Amino acid sequence: MARKIPLQSFGSLQVRTPLCFPGQRIGVMGGTFNPPHDGHRLAAEAAMKRLGLDQLWWLITPGNPLKPQNGVASQSGRMGLVRPFVRGPKMKITGFERELGTRYTAATLEFLKRRHPDVRFVWIMGADNLASFNRWQHWRRIAEIMPFAVVDRPGWRLAGLSSPAAQALSRSRLPESEARSLADRKPPAWMLLTIRLSGLSSTALRTGKSSAGGK
Repeated sequence: MARKIPLQSFGSLQVRTPLCFPGQRIGVMGGTFNPPHDGHRLAAEAAMKRLGLDQLWWLITPGNPLKPQNGVASQSGRMGLVRPFVRGPKMKITGFERELGTRYTAATLEFLKRRHPDVRFVWIMGADNLASFNRWQHWRRIAEIMPFAVVDRPGWRLAGLSSPAAQALSRSRLPESEARSLADRKPPAWMLLTIRLSGLSSTALRTGKSSAGGK
């Protein structure tokens, strides 16, 4: 039996997530979004359409444990910056990880499955994150909690698909033609989504440069 991630003293009863209902398909796109850019919008819109989602949550994290925190704007400030990129009432902005008391994806997804057991969640991340996925805390457990979609990013497809995590999970990869069924799949199940690419990156925007790579 798969080991669950302990929620410790997260005070989960006080954590507010966006309103959702049993049976809904909901994509959770987490990140620091420091700052958000048009590439994030393209990824969100493509995921909504290709995966047949009822909602997409932009989950603004307190910070990335694998990155230095200096230069990261406040969470509330980043949530405000995301608003212009959110399209339509089906997209929601949330920062509930702050109340949950974690920056780790495994604990976040475990909490969501416990709080909303009848919702069909899909985790959404970029191909750049897949390239370093094996460095994430409890990354194998993440793949067991819910299906995930990897959105293509300029210059990261090969690195993502050849990464240790992608190789370890290769038998669980589904073809893009089955994208609309991903939310219904029993994890581990994942796929790479090919979308119209944007060369923008948060790193480049912070440094005032344009780049085809970066995070």
